[in-house]
Amino acid sequence: MTFTARDFPVRIGVQLQPQHAPQYSQIRDAVRRAEDLGVDIAFNWDHFYPLYGDPDGEHFECWTMLGAWAEQTTRVEIGALVTCNSYRNPELLADMARTVDHISDGRLILGIGSGWFQKDYDEYGYEFGTAGGRLDDLGASLPRISDRLGKLNPAPTRDIPVLIGGGGEKKTLRHVAEFANIWHYFVDVPTYERKSEILDRHCADVGRDPSAIEHSAGLNSTDPDDALKKADELVAAGISLITIGAGGPDYDLTVLEALCKWRDAHNS
Repeated sequence: MTFTARDFPVRIGVQLQPQHAPQYSQIRDAVRRAEDLGVDIAFNWDHFYPLYGDPDGEHFECWTMLGAWAEQTTRVEIGALVTCNSYRNPELLADMARTVDHISDGRLILGIGSGWFQKDYDEYGYEFGTAGGRLDDLGASLPRISDRLGKLNPAPTRDIPVLIGGGGEKKTLRHVAEFANIWHYFVDVPTYERKSEILDRHCADVGRDPSAIEHSAGLNSTDPDDALKKADELVAAGISLITIGAGGPDYDLTVLEALCKWRDAHNS
């Protein structure tokens, strides 16, 4: 297999899942601890109900939380992994992103995907439709978001990086090739390698340099030694942004701490 060389430093993210925290102060504390540990990016997610555990358990909203994180933090980048395109008009989403970008002094990453969690749609009155239709809607929204960002006054503080999540070979990876600065996927290494080649072909089709797209992956492990082994495998495959998840109410950051130390050694 032939892979496009990319020159990005290894970075570590944490997805602080806004579920099963009876008080927001528990999430606020987790963000503080994550920044103190040296994490590069703090993500949440854009859902209205928990994805694990009690399906009707405690849960908080994504973008209001990102505004709070923008004020609370001083160094880390922040964003949703990922926001759902279906839940907000694209022009409104662009304005929200621009506002959080300013609040954070230019630390927002605009993570976005087509959406998949049907309970969110049903309970909040959005049309669920089909996976293909939601991907088409995402493709239509991305240029509208870009256009609105160019019209806002004041303008964003920087070209806000766009992260697109997903691995659909015909539509999602095409959207990545056209619009994304970062491609994120939860996947095993062999599947990642195959989809990376497909992304390279989409980039060729649209005239985009594939080496300009940072590759990102989620890492699922509760054991530090196992997590470091998996991180080595991901980096060897060409992934430079590695994100570990942590859920409420405790937000155990033991693995995150190990990954941050591993990153420092790797990048030195």
